[in-house]
Amino acid sequence: MQAGHNHHPLIGAAAFVVIIAGMQAAASLLVPFLLAAFIAIICLTPLNWLTGKRIPAAAAVLIIALVIIVAGLLIGAFVGSSVADFSRNLPAYQDRLQALTGNTMHWLAGWGISISSQSLLDTLNPSAAMGMAGKLLSGLGNAVTNTFLIILTVIFLLIEATALPHKWIAIGARAPSMQGFQQFVRSVSAYFSIKSWVSLATGIFITIWLAVIGIDYPLLWGLVAFLFNFVPNIGSIIAAVPAILLALVQLGGGEALLAGLGYVIANVVMGNVVEPRFMGKGVGLSTLVVFLSLIFWGWVLGPVGMLLSVPLTMIVKLALESNERTQWLAILLGPDVPKASD
Repeated sequence: MQAGHNHHPLIGAAAFVVIIAGMQAAASLLVPFLLAAFIAIICLTPLNWLTGKRIPAAAAVLIIALVIIVAGLLIGAFVGSSVADFSRNLPAYQDRLQALTGNTMHWLAGWGISISSQSLLDTLNPSAAMGMAGKLLSGLGNAVTNTFLIILTVIFLLIEATALPHKWIAIGARAPSMQGFQQFVRSVSAYFSIKSWVSLATGIFITIWLAVIGIDYPLLWGLVAFLFNFVPNIGSIIAAVPAILLALVQLGGGEALLAGLGYVIANVVMGNVVEPRFMGKGVGLSTLVVFLSLIFWGWVLGPVGMLLSVPLTMIVKLALESNERTQWLAILLGPDVPKASD
């Protein structure tokens, strides 16, 4: 019995490796489902609000489904052409960026600062950041091609969410405790709904700011800012890089600085003022965990995995918190713990 007990961590690790390999193999199927689950969790708050207003569950689900379809069509119409256009012009932007980098080397050489332009381009290639933006957008485009499947899954998940309490009552005394599960769903739903509103405000602000400066595709960069706002700490930096580089190529250094200033304002106001006020504490993740989860989920599920990295890790953390035996793991994943005297 003792030998079996010693193997327990190894069996757990082996099971984890098998699960991750399976997820990677099934990424094309998993990504639309995860997106649907993510949207369904966000929709739980308005669904509960509508059913609370005595609207039948079926009608409430139908209203939410129509809103999702209209929003999806509008985003597709406005952003789809921008994505195609940006992807088409990407090589030209990358060439211009490389020319700018070359000119900067030349200017530095005039001041006696000699840098091998090739070695610098190999180490720090700004056009690679633009390429990454293009790859990410095309990955998102591929995920959205499954719109019909995603919307259908969202509808079925919401119908199931309205039916679950009745099923639980029907099971009766044999049903496991619902309290922990309800607490978990409430925490996830509250986190996502607040984060969605804050992200939406960030996206709208960035769109207007970049449109005023005159940078191409402001709606596209607003959408990227909205999506990457779900990645705390480093998401806003990742979202800002391609837009600032585009401003530099298209309009020059002054406008690129102005664009950067817009991202800094959005990050400071939303990240340090608005979000902590509504979010409270206890749902954060440490910066290292955010970074590692971004790399990990990006590797497992591709570009969409990067966007869903923090929500997925957040769900893991909240699930660990809801069980007394695994609470220590949740504390390790979280941000710095205040001292006992605080």
